Amino acid sequence: MAEYIFNSPLDAPEQLIKEFFLVNDNYSEEDKNKVLKAWNLLVEKTKGILRECGKPYYLHPLRVANILAQNKLDSDTLVAAILHPIHKFGVSEEEVKADFGENVSKILITTSKIIALPMNSKTLHESDAIRKMLFAMCDDARVILLTLSDRLDRIRNISSLTKEQQKALAEAVIEIWAPLADRLGMQKEKNEFEDLSLRYTNPAAFLQIEKIVAQSQEERAAYLEKAVNSIYKSAEKMGISVTITSRAKHYYSIYQKMRKRNKEASELYDLLALRILCNSPAECYTLVGLVHGLWKPMDGRFKDYIAMPKANGYQSLHTTVICEGKPLEIQIRTYEMHNLAEHGIASHWLYKKGTNHDLVEADKLDIFNRLQQFKQNALTDTSSFATLKNELLGDEIYVFTPKGDVRKLPAGATAIDFAYAIHSAIGEKIIAAKADGKIIPLSKPLQNTQIIEVITNPQAHPTESQLKLVKTSKAHQKIHSWLMSNDPTFSERVSLQKAEAEALIQNQISVETKAHKRRPKAGKNPEIQPYRAPHNILVQGDKNVLHNIAQCCHPQYPDLIVGYVTRSKGITVHRADCLIYQRIPNKENKTIEVTWEEKN
Repeated sequence: MAEYIFNSPLDAPEQLIKEFFLVNDNYSEEDKNKVLKAWNLLVEKTKGILRECGKPYYLHPLRVANILAQNKLDSDTLVAAILHPIHKFGVSEEEVKADFGENVSKILITTSKIIALPMNSKTLHESDAIRKMLFAMCDDARVILLTLSDRLDRIRNISSLTKEQQKALAEAVIEIWAPLADRLGMQKEKNEFEDLSLRYTNPAAFLQIEKIVAQSQEERAAYLEKAVNSIYKSAEKMGISVTITSRAKHYYSIYQKMRKRNKEASELYDLLALRILCNSPAECYTLVGLVHGLWKPMDGRFKDYIAMPKANGYQSLHTTVICEGKPLEIQIRTYEMHNLAEHGIASHWLYKKGTNHDLVEADKLDIFNRLQQFKQNALTDTSSFATLKNELLGDEIYVFTPKGDVRKLPAGATAIDFAYAIHSAIGEKIIAAKADGKIIPLSKPLQNTQIIEVITNPQAHPTESQLKLVKTSKAHQKIHSWLMSNDPTFSERVSLQKAEAEALIQNQISVETKAHKRRPKAGKNPEIQPYRAPHNILVQGDKNVLHNIAQCCHPQYPDLIVGYVTRSKGITVHRADCLIYQRIPNKENKTIEVTWEEKN
C-alpha cells in the first residue's frame, strides 16, 4: 500500500523504465522494446506536465503498468496501460494502431470509455448492475484488468485529495471495484481495495485493527512457528512436500467480523491464518486429514472449494482447528490453485519463461466465466468477450442514465420501459428518446451499456401502442391503469374481440384523417388560411427533406414536434401531443426526429 513503488528519481524517466524492467524481468527483448517505445511516446507528449499532486504526469501510467506486470500480463496490455491517457495529447487512434497494432488500439478505446464514464453507486444493487455492465462493455478481458489497475493506483495515491474526495473514492472502490476484482478472482487486488477503502471510510477502525494485528503477530510468532513445524514434520513422514506461510487476515475481513460478531478487534482470536501449498488435489485432502489428526477441527468450519469451486474459480480447502486452546484457520491448496487465486482471470495471460502464454484450463474457471465449452485456443490473443457478456448477463440488459446511474431491464425492453424505471411521471410523458446521443424509435429494443436520454412533453400521455411495446410489468401496469382511467375508447375496446377492436381503430383513424384532409380553396373561406410555418423545419438536422405540416394539429413554433414517415408525402410534422398522431398504430416504427430551425 506504499505510495512510492520506484526508488529512481521521479523526474528521471530513463531510470524509471530501467527499474521497471529490472523488477519485471520475465519479458522478452521484443516485448521490452514495444513497452519502451510506448514509454518514450508518453514521456515526449507529457514532458514538463505535472498532476495536481505535483508529480510527473507519466508516473501514474507507469505505476498502472507495474500492477499489470506483477500479474504478468502480456506486453500489449502494458503498452495500453502506459498509453491509456495518450488521446488527451493529440495522439489519434490511427497513430496508435499504426505504431502499436490494432490490439492495443482496441484496448485503449474501450478503456477510455469506461474510465470517462460517470458512475454513481447509491446502493449495492446498483453497484452490482455496474459490475455486470462493465463486463458487457468489454470486448477483451484485459480492458477490465487495466481499468482495475488504474483504480487501484488511484486509491493508493489519494493523499493529495480532500477528505471528502477521499471518502467518495473509497466508497466507490468498496461498492464497485473490490467486488469486481473478486468476481475476476483477483484476491490480492480485492483485499487491497477493501483495506484501502476502510482506511479512508473508517480511519479509526483501520488504525485500531492495524495496531491489534501488529501486536498479535509478535505475541503469536512462537505459537505459529510451533504449529508450522508440526505440519512440516507430519507431512515429511507422509512423503508430501509442502510450503507453509502464515499471514494476518486483511483488515477489511477483520472489520467485517467485528461488525458481524459485535466485538472489538482485541476480542477476536482468529486474526492469523496458515496457508499450505502442495502439488496435487489428492495431497490437499491428505493434508486436511493430517491437520485434523494434529488438532481438533471446529464444527461447521470445514469448506471444500476444490470439489465445489467458488463462482470466480477459486479453489482451496478451508478448515479451522483448535490449536493450544485457540482457533487457527488453515487453507490448503495446490500451487496451481494458488496461482489462480492470486491472479484470477489474469492467469490467461501469464507468461511461461517470458515467451509463451501459460493459459489456465477453462474448466478451472468454472461458474465464474461460463467458458467451460471453450477450447483454450479460443481465449488467446484478442479473443472476443462477447460470449462472456451473454453468459453473465443472460436475459438482462444494463443501461445508463445521462448522470451515470444504472438501470437493469429485461432483454427487449424499450426506452418506454426505461422511462418508467426512472419514474412513472417520466414514463407517462415520454415522446422520444436518445441512445448514446442519437434519436431512436421508441419501439427499438435497448442494448447493453447504452446511455439513454428521455425526451418528454407535458401534454403527452400513454397510448395503447405503447402498451404493446413495453416489456416490464411496471410499465405495462402503469400504462394500462392510465388508459382505463383516462381513455374511454380503450375501456370500450378491451371488452371486444381483438379483431373487432383493430378494425374499429383503423376505421376511426381513417375517418378522422380524411376529414382533416378536406381543405377549403383559397378565397372561399377567408377565416381559414393555408398554414405556413414561420420557421424552417429540420429533419434529422437537414432542411432539404420533403415534409408537410399536419392539418390535424397545425404545429407552430415553438411547439414540440414529431415527424411521421408517410408513403407518398414524405415527412408529416405533427405536434407531439397531437391526438391523431398518438392514435396511429405502431407509429414508433415510422417516427423520425424533426426540430425547428432557430433564426438568428
